[in-house]
Amino acid sequence: MSCFGSIPVDLSERLEDPGDSIQLAGAIEASEYTVGEKTFSLPANPKYDVVLTNAGDGILVTGIVRASVEGECDRCLEPASFEVSGEIEEYFLFEEPENSDAYEDGFELVGEDRVIDLGDAISDAVIMDTPFVVLCQPDCLGLCPTCGANLNEGDCGCSAKAEDAWVESDENPFAALKNLKFDE
Repeated sequence: MSCFGSIPVDLSERLEDPGDSIQLAGAIEASEYTVGEKTFSLPANPKYDVVLTNAGDGILVTGIVRASVEGECDRCLEPASFEVSGEIEEYFLFEEPENSDAYEDGFELVGEDRVIDLGDAISDAVIMDTPFVVLCQPDCLGLCPTCGANLNEGDCGCSAKAEDAWVESDENPFAALKNLKFDE
């Protein structure tokens, strides 16, 4: 299911002959989309630019979708922004194939009304180009696991305290050496 809804394209009296092609460009009215449990906002409408070509047995759709995206950094939880530039590639068959079982991922058909829906193809392109890990900056230090301070704003001192405590603890594998006397 498309995260941007339906984007119908009417092919009536267009792309009648193999080799015919048309170019379409537009913007999608959307303010956000979700990938898994993450929700991303779109400060501007995503834009797409596609070419539809009659390939004889169907319509080949190729192109690109671009969007500015805002989300939350996975390390420090601060706002993060990035650009999406996903490739669109979809094939809409004119007729259902005889051996439809050969199509593992299924297939799309051109409707009898000669309307195709680009919503899923554009949605897939945006989702596939959305990074799995979103960062506010490539070298984000994240949050301190002890006190929760944002380490990008400065060192909280917890790591030094933990290191000192570990050196002094009996859990340190070298703890037995602290009582070793070299004078004798």
